[in-house]
Amino acid sequence: VVIVTDDQGWGDIGYNNPEHVYTPNLDRLAAAGARFTQHYVMPQCTPTRVALMTGRYPSRFGGAAQQASNAPAFPLGTPTMPSLFKRAGYATHLVGKWHLGSTRGHGPNEFGFDSSYGSLAGAVGMYDHRYRAGEFEHTWHRDGVPIEGGENGTHATDLVTREAVRIIEDAGEKPFFLYVAFQSVHTPLDERGRFTDEPTALDPDHPDRWRHEDEIEWFHDPEGLIQRETDPEKRLFLAAVHHLDAAVGEIIDALGRTGQRERTLILFSSDNGPQVNWAGDAYPDDLKLTDFNQPDDLRGAKIDVWEGGIRVPGLANWPGRIEAGESDALVHIVDWLPTLASIVSTEPAGATNLDGADLSAILFDHEADELPDRDLYWTWASTTNRWALRHGDWKIVHYGRPAPESPSNWQLFNLANDPREQTDLAAERPEVLQRMHERYLVRRAGDAP
Repeated sequence: VVIVTDDQGWGDIGYNNPEHVYTPNLDRLAAAGARFTQHYVMPQCTPTRVALMTGRYPSRFGGAAQQASNAPAFPLGTPTMPSLFKRAGYATHLVGKWHLGSTRGHGPNEFGFDSSYGSLAGAVGMYDHRYRAGEFEHTWHRDGVPIEGGENGTHATDLVTREAVRIIEDAGEKPFFLYVAFQSVHTPLDERGRFTDEPTALDPDHPDRWRHEDEIEWFHDPEGLIQRETDPEKRLFLAAVHHLDAAVGEIIDALGRTGQRERTLILFSSDNGPQVNWAGDAYPDDLKLTDFNQPDDLRGAKIDVWEGGIRVPGLANWPGRIEAGESDALVHIVDWLPTLASIVSTEPAGATNLDGADLSAILFDHEADELPDRDLYWTWASTTNRWALRHGDWKIVHYGRPAPESPSNWQLFNLANDPREQTDLAAERPEVLQRMHERYLVRRAGDAP
């Protein structure tokens, strides 16, 4: 089971921020499994999903793969994670958000999923499940066929969870791969509880409270963390996180109830860093929100190649197989495909030049505490204007066009001493900068023109 949340930043989970965020189910998974302290993704939703599904950096495909897009992210016939599992005899299922090509004929069922359900496009209204007005407004579907009426009136998180639980309960003895891609906690933030006919709005009589807030369960946790937050927009976000975490709990419970928990590996990640601010009015019932995520110490946010945009919560949990503990290894979501291929003992047929590394030694060989020496590489935008590369403790960053052609184009940071990326060492360490630039040129040589 691979669970991916949307726009959940480093500080937006309980085990990284226990005084403010209530996520007991995710925290238990982390406490009993491998928790990665340096877990990386791409800066935005579509690119991260490309890396997860293919084991390759999105820049290898170029264009729509490198930025949130409804265009096809990679060609038909591209080897993917579900196609790997199908070769190994697994049933394969996607519930939630696809966002790797929103046109019919380029959806999840064309890339190895036996079943798919949710939104082909990106973020949607939580209760009417529409994307932005236009060609891709109505993509709430089952197996690529739009569902008439869009199942309006039920929160997207609840619909995704119900489908995931149904798949688990119906699995029988056949092994399955289940990819759960929640739309939450991306905007629009909308937590109505049982008041489904009334969009989330501030109470005109109590402008620091949300309408019906006292009666909506997601605004209240047993520890009182959410209600101790005085900023109503942050409180709304924490309510969405609480709702999301409860959904994860339902999936875990379903695995236990059906006797499958002990033989199920659960992987969890967010898709990018926090959104922080949102102008609103892009989706149905879409509120303008300001500084609504939980703060953290990392520089940057969503769509940044600074640490705040690409370092997110990540964990692996498998009872009896993965020991509990933190890992400081450099891990990227591009690693999950080769790792899972190793676990199910199959080769990723047709997949050449994978960028990911097999994490099995970290997960199962408890004496191995790090991966072989390697680079991590980031780009962003369909016409790339952001680059970064990390090797060991060193990281180079470049914003703007054209592409960096010489060492002088980069900023240089030592993340061991400067995790907030405040001190540019490019002028002080030219020999390191030169080596890092040479590494970048090797990575860039594999990119699409």
